[in-house]
Amino acid sequence: MPLKVTFELSDADLRHFRKVAKSARSSGKRQSEKKTVANARTLLEHVEQAKVPDFIRSRLVNLETFIGMLEDEDWALTGPNRERIVTALAYFNEPIDLIPDSVPGIGFLDDAIMVQLVVDELQPDIDAYNDFCDFRRKLAGGRKRAARAPDAETSLATRRKQLHARMRRRRGRKRARGGGGSPMQPFSLW
Repeated sequence: MPLKVTFELSDADLRHFRKVAKSARSSGKRQSEKKTVANARTLLEHVEQAKVPDFIRSRLVNLETFIGMLEDEDWALTGPNRERIVTALAYFNEPIDLIPDSVPGIGFLDDAIMVQLVVDELQPDIDAYNDFCDFRRKLAGGRKRAARAPDAETSLATRRKQLHARMRRRRGRKRARGGGGSPMQPFSLW
């Protein structure tokens, strides 16, 4: 029988994660995007090999979405939008964790918490990307990218522009509410 466990991060806890995110951003600027993505992939491989609880694994798989957002040529993420995702992945370049990954059962808990904070922060970006992927699947009708008709490419480009704009608008509204996902949680990693 499943058991739901919830916990609340205090202001001090949030300050800690914000500090860690800031440090990761600084060190991430000294590392290539390619290396940042490779480190996130390595973490995912370690999670696959380790016996981690489902509540941790279910959060860490969001890293795959972030990697997809960067590598998806059709999504064509650029500028500050791209930098935001790379910055989100930079945390996973840090060699020292709050909880060492080698601790059985909970070693990836701090990583899962950081991923959840990043997901909450970047929800408009994730929603837009997921909508784009759904649109592309419907548009492609099962065909590969090379087989798309020219009008499909135009439709895809138009939809991408709409979703990028929506993503920026929603992020702006979120900042206006105080940075967090809801007015009750005015937290931002950035």
